[in-house]
Amino acid sequence: MSERRSPTIRRRRLGAELRRLRDGAGITIEAVAEQLECSASKVSRIETGHTSATPRDVRDMLRIYGVVGAESDELVQIAREARQKGWWHPYSTVLVGAYVGLEAAAGSIRAYEQQVVPGLLETEEYASAMIQAARPDISPDQVQQRVRVRLGRQSLLTQDDPVDLWVVLDEAVLSRPVGGDAVMRGQLRRLVEVAELPNVTLQILPFEVGAHAGMDGTFTILGFPDSVDPDVVYAENATGGLFLEKSDELQKYNFIFDQIRAAARRPEESIAHIAELAEEPLWKWRPRGSPRT
Repeated sequence: MSERRSPTIRRRRLGAELRRLRDGAGITIEAVAEQLECSASKVSRIETGHTSATPRDVRDMLRIYGVVGAESDELVQIAREARQKGWWHPYSTVLVGAYVGLEAAAGSIRAYEQQVVPGLLETEEYASAMIQAARPDISPDQVQQRVRVRLGRQSLLTQDDPVDLWVVLDEAVLSRPVGGDAVMRGQLRRLVEVAELPNVTLQILPFEVGAHAGMDGTFTILGFPDSVDPDVVYAENATGGLFLEKSDELQKYNFIFDQIRAAARRPEESIAHIAELAEEPLWKWRPRGSPRT
């Protein structure tokens, strides 16, 4: 997983370049589709990076745009790389492959989480308990597949060129004993350990903040090392998630994240608080069934 040039990001970059060349040539999607003898939707999906293009498709499109020689050869090679299978491909039936592919290529990840520990920071036991509870409709084998993917993704934090991770956790994440007392204590200790990495910043958004800029929900902002690859926001939901790439959407979520981390406890205070909770958890203060005061 140390290779940043994931097939997903290569497909995305190829699509953007093909769209730029088509616009430059003044040719419509419909005209390209007619010459390729395919649907306009296929051309559109290639340009948005949602569909892989064969090297032949790319060569034919470039011929229509009048692009030949070294530039054509380079883009055809990118098309070949974009069709390779990422390490996560065998698990494509139990994950959002597009997200994992973008994550693998990211240089920075900024995330706000309201309910659970992000996958990059989870222990095996926590991940298993959380997935079983959140997805009672899937089989034990599928649960284990999802857990293996999450653990595999975590090498992004310790590889030779690690991703820069900044996470703000709502205090509710620390208050819910996913998997029971022992599992959750282990997860809290894991957070303290991972926060020692120089490329990881962890903050807690405390209850006393009240209403805040992130009330609308969990999101992740993925940034990429190459300036030609624009940032992506991923807003997760029960059916998969939504990818946002428009400049105004990116600006909005960058603003929200800045507001959230400004309201959160400082990193050193956050880690100290997590370490305390691993010894004296919040859920121990009010045992199940105890009356409210």
